[in-house]
Amino acid sequence: MKRILSLFLIFVSTLALAQRTNTRGYVTIELTPDHADWTYKTGENVQIQVTPKLHYMPMSNAQVHYTWGPEIRPAEEEKDLSVGKSGSISLKLRGSKVPGFKKLTVTTEYDGTKYTNTINIAFSPDRIEPTAVMPNDFLEFWNSEIKRARKTALEPLFTLHPERCTGTYDVYEVRFQNTKKGEYLYGALCTPKGVNPADTAATRKYPVMIIWPGAGVKPHPGLPDYFLEKGIMTLEMGIHGIPVMERQEWYTALGQSALAGYPNFGMDDRSTYYYKKVFTGTVRTVDMLCEMACVDTARIACFGGSQGGALSIVHAALDKRIQCTAVAYPAMCELAGEYRGRVGGWPHFWTGGKPDYKQLMKKDGYRSATAFESIQEQRVQTLDYYDVVNFARLITCPVWFQIGFNDHVCCPTSTFCAYNVLTAEKELFTPLDCGHWQYPEHRQKRANWLIEHLLK
Repeated sequence: MKRILSLFLIFVSTLALAQRTNTRGYVTIELTPDHADWTYKTGENVQIQVTPKLHYMPMSNAQVHYTWGPEIRPAEEEKDLSVGKSGSISLKLRGSKVPGFKKLTVTTEYDGTKYTNTINIAFSPDRIEPTAVMPNDFLEFWNSEIKRARKTALEPLFTLHPERCTGTYDVYEVRFQNTKKGEYLYGALCTPKGVNPADTAATRKYPVMIIWPGAGVKPHPGLPDYFLEKGIMTLEMGIHGIPVMERQEWYTALGQSALAGYPNFGMDDRSTYYYKKVFTGTVRTVDMLCEMACVDTARIACFGGSQGGALSIVHAALDKRIQCTAVAYPAMCELAGEYRGRVGGWPHFWTGGKPDYKQLMKKDGYRSATAFESIQEQRVQTLDYYDVVNFARLITCPVWFQIGFNDHVCCPTSTFCAYNVLTAEKELFTPLDCGHWQYPEHRQKRANWLIEHLLK
């Protein structure tokens, strides 16, 4: 009986994965541009059909409110309208004079509840140019930091977690030193069953896929799907120098205390910024892998999304041992974009644009506007050493790059800056309706690309 029940549950699970449900919002607002690719030339005006729907049917005489303007910037146009008896209205909107994206936000109300939809429209995205400045000693600085870090012995430690292992793969927590003695990086290493990463006499060698994490403080249990069945080991890395296999409550507490706001730590100087040890740690990760007898050192790749996408670009730029990389909606592009008068990427340090020094200097404890301006300018200079756009310029390996037009976290104006400066072999994937996420089909597409390029 138990066997029959198990087979039934497997069948139901498989069926659920093979189809999509029709679950959706009670009220939806359809936004349909007159260009199917949501892309226009600079100076070209836009026409978008707005159709609020209830039970899949247009809502007659519904009232809508819309705003139109650059991403995460003040709206340039704002109006209240009725969709009339037809339940649909065509908005004619002014285009953009410069390459970039504009966002339309439409809201309607039904039975006391507000419903909203947004759409980002592209204007000559292939011509978007970065505001990030490449420091003259950019590569010299990073090569020096890597050289300094390599003076510290790695001293890797592998700890098997039997409770996480399966019949086909084993899971180890790996720990190694990064830039100084006692400063560690941790990761979750998944190996084919029976492969011991500490075995110095291993004769069979496996490719490795490194997975860089999105922002936050969280556990990293390992992501072997798609890869181990192809004979590829996976290493899912953490960045905070803490174990990656503790209980969720532990990470939640750290994220609300010691690591709260970590992207801001040490911004006043390039040598003290939080991400210095993180970026250097990407190279140290491959150093550690290259000491493992079971690793095929000629076949190492990396991927990630958001912060992980940023780290994948950084890693491929700093370490030519990376054979290929896949990047989804990378963070940390155009870090000082808002300060320089244009939309930037996560973490959006200056969302309101360049600060009003006279209003803010008291709040931040500065005695004069000059002192306040000086520290802001220093932070901008620091961030140019960490801007992912500048790392993208240095990549030489193949890159798979995903940008969702509707991403309001890592805005596409910022991520296109990184894509456009790439001179390496590159493939752009733009699922228009995607925000800061991927469909399962897209994760599979990314995995297929990585496997093909890593194993060829």
